[in-house]
Order: sequence, then C-alpha cells, then structure tokens
Amino acid sequence: MSRKLKVLISGTGFAGQGHAEAFRGAGAEVVGIVGRTPHVVRDVAEKMGIPFAGTDWAEALATCQPDIVSIATPGGAHFEPIRQAIAAGCHVFCDKPMTESAETAVALYEQAQAKGVKTAYAASFRYAPSVLHAKRLVAEGAIGEPTEIECISHFNLEREIPFGWSHRREEGGGRLNNNFTHTLSIACSVVGETILKVSGEVRDDLGRAPIVEGVHNFATRRNFIPKNLDDPALKWGESNVERSYTVLAQLDSPFAEKPVSVLFKHGGLVPRFHEDHIVFYGTRGAIYIKGHYGSGALYLHKDGGWEEQPLPADIAAAVPDVKGETEQCWHHLAREFVRDINGETGEPYPTFREGSQYQQIIEIIRKNDSWTDVSGLN
Repeated sequence: MSRKLKVLISGTGFAGQGHAEAFRGAGAEVVGIVGRTPHVVRDVAEKMGIPFAGTDWAEALATCQPDIVSIATPGGAHFEPIRQAIAAGCHVFCDKPMTESAETAVALYEQAQAKGVKTAYAASFRYAPSVLHAKRLVAEGAIGEPTEIECISHFNLEREIPFGWSHRREEGGGRLNNNFTHTLSIACSVVGETILKVSGEVRDDLGRAPIVEGVHNFATRRNFIPKNLDDPALKWGESNVERSYTVLAQLDSPFAEKPVSVLFKHGGLVPRFHEDHIVFYGTRGAIYIKGHYGSGALYLHKDGGWEEQPLPADIAAAVPDVKGETEQCWHHLAREFVRDINGETGEPYPTFREGSQYQQIIEIIRKNDSWTDVSGLN
C-alpha cells in the first residue's frame, strides 16, 4: 500500500498509549484516541501528538475513518466499540480479554468473519524472546516429543489495590482473563494451537477492595492504596471474580503422538518461594524458562543437567527496540498485523478465533463443576 494505515485507539491508559506506540513502530499513523474523561483524553493526545481526541466512539469512527481500531480498555467495555468498528469495515486489534463473556466474544468473531475484516487478539506474551526460542527448540526436536507443560506463577498482589474493573467479572476482571489468556497462548504457540480438553477450579480469596477516586491508569493503581484502611469513612467494593486458579488442559501437538498435558497454576494473592516459571517437558529433555510469562532466561536439560542457552541472534535482532516486555510483545504483534493487512508475508498470529475460544474456555473453568465428591468413600 502506498499510504500509511490509519489507526484509532480506544483507551487512554497504559495499554492505550502502548498500543499507539506499537502501531507507530509498525509504520501506521495514529489518527485519533478515545477515552471516558475529556481532560484525560485531551492530555494524552497532546502528549503523544495524536490529532483527534474525543469521548464519543461513534463520532471518532466517522471523523477519523480509520483502517484499524485498537481496543485497549478493560474487557467489559470491548463489545460495543468492536461491533461498531467491524460494521464500519475496520480491522480490529484487541487486547485480552476479548470481551466479558463467551456469548459476546463468539458474536464478534462471527461478525468479523462475515464482514471479512482482519482481527488480532493480543494475548501477546507468546512473542517474548525466550518463548520464541522455546518454540524453535521444540520444533527442532530438542526435547523429543513434548509430553507436558507446567506454568506456575504467584503474584502476591496487594489486597488493598483500589476497587475497579479487575475485581468484577462483568467488567472483564479476574485472573483467568488477565493472566491465563497469556499462558494458554504461550503453551499453544510452542507445542500446538489445538486445545482438546480442559478442567479447572477457581477461587475468589479477596472478598473486597477499597473504593478510591482518581484511578485512571491501571499501571499506577498501587499509588492510590489508602494509607488508613481502618478509616470509618472508607467505602468498599465487593469482588465477584477469581483471584487464583488451577487449570488442567490437553493440547494436540504436531510434534507428539499423544496429547500434551498442561498444568496452569496461578495465585494472585499469595507469595512465591522461588521464581515463577514455564517448563516444557519431552521424551528426551526439557526446557525451563524463568518468569511467569517466559520472559527470563531459557535453560535446556541435556546430558543430565540444565544449561542456560543463549538467545539465537536472529530472534534477538527481531526484538522491538522498546523498553518493557509488555510493550515489546505489543510491537511484535502490531508489526505482524500491519504486514498482513498490507498483503505482506508474515507469521500466523492470534485472532478473534483464539480470543473467542479462550473466552468460552474461561466460562467452562469458572463453572467449577468438574469435581467428583469422594467424601463418602470408606
């Protein structure tokens, strides 16, 4: 294409600003940004040099005439802006979770298919350099046939973080929406995208959180933790979504005859004893990556011991030159999305197909109905 693709951003916080920079890095033009609060969206637009700023999404679509919309708000606010954007013929880049429910996610996937627009689903830590390295090693047979995967993380999040969208299921909150989506995407990207079976258990072990005014940016929410939690004037909001989960899954892999077993274990409120990690086990070895999203060093088990592996030069060279793991992954996905829209050959990336599948799987897990009562056994 001879002209730059035009991008309209929904969301003014950490994700909205990160998406804008990612699309600029991919060679697109950010023509507008929309937010809830007039002075906030004006300030962000001025700071980032974005020509249009507004609070009315329909008006922004009509005024900016974007080729792409980038959705960077909490999941509960995704459905209507995406529906309108697809109807207008826009391609859609959407952060996780896709929406707040399986029903709405499937509806958007089907609408996008019918309209013929392209979609990208930003469960994007699959693009962490060590994850890309692990994917290559598995494909090369470095661990034989993959047999199982272990994804373990404990975040020890402060219970006093101010009440907001992350505490409410209907607003796209919960650890499945905002943690599991990434680790599931990582597991699928390395061993195979076909999810065969799933079973799980969730727990809301928070209960409530203090209500505090003025929190506009998710990344800075800790700055608003009240100094006196015993203040009788302090108001509290009730959490209705999981803070911890345990999920078992089976993935079909082109590299293995049998399904690959996966354990996803996440504790949002509990401390870690050792580092979070992801491990890929196989019939002839294993790959260990430090970090809850596989962003740390990679170790290969061979000859009876673990050896740290250097990142291949070509993977290192392709890492976007920006600070922050999250930002690097957004840049990578935006780059692939723009290439595809422009008709250039690139690598496959997650779309609304995966986004709607993940949302359906999350609802299945949240039912907590896979238990077998053994209390009556002798």
